[in-house]
Amino acid sequence: MKEKVVDFIKRKREVLAHHQFEFKDWLSPTIRDYWVEFLNKANNSQLASWVKEHNLVSVANGNSVEVEKPEPIEMHPEAEKLMNSLVETLGEEIHVGQWLTVDQSRIDRFAEVTDDHQWIHTDPERAQTESPFKTTIAHGFLTLSLLSVLTDSVDPANQKFPTAKMTVNYGLNQVRFPYPVKSGTNVRARTKIQSVTPIKRGLEIVQEITVEIEGCRRPGCVAESVVRLYF
Repeated sequence: MKEKVVDFIKRKREVLAHHQFEFKDWLSPTIRDYWVEFLNKANNSQLASWVKEHNLVSVANGNSVEVEKPEPIEMHPEAEKLMNSLVETLGEEIHVGQWLTVDQSRIDRFAEVTDDHQWIHTDPERAQTESPFKTTIAHGFLTLSLLSVLTDSVDPANQKFPTAKMTVNYGLNQVRFPYPVKSGTNVRARTKIQSVTPIKRGLEIVQEITVEIEGCRRPGCVAESVVRLYF
């Protein structure tokens, strides 16, 4: 049941971030009881910090305790303008990159950098006879590391967010590698904006990036990437 509470919070986090009211009003009586227990055990946890950050009303021992409201974020004009334009595209595909060839040379160089020399990546002859793919495949982390170039995020002549002074890779919410990228194949990235949230001095943007493999129905990577823009 506690897992249900966490799932519930994740589903509602964006709505709650923009609408301040008593969190308990979202909860059914059963979930509310577990929420109370959960808060009582999480006073010093990341969850408690998250509750305070989003100005939610906690419920403990049957009483509502209003959390102190955070200071309002004063948005930079360019940040507000960009946020408004991105919000209109939520869930839509906003970028399709150019094809990039993942050849054996690139795979070998990545193996040298990471010390990952598994034969499925670096031994074409053995892979031809023993691998179900009949060829070498790229490391999953190699595919992941290509997201910046595949999304044109490192092209100074074609910046995705030119009005931002600085773009920071803040991390990844989740990553999956549904199908291996075989040596010699072409890949490209397709990007959708999942959410845009104001932060101090900028914006936090969550993007769903799908790495398409040419001629293959299944993608080589699907990642939820988090970037922060500062103005």
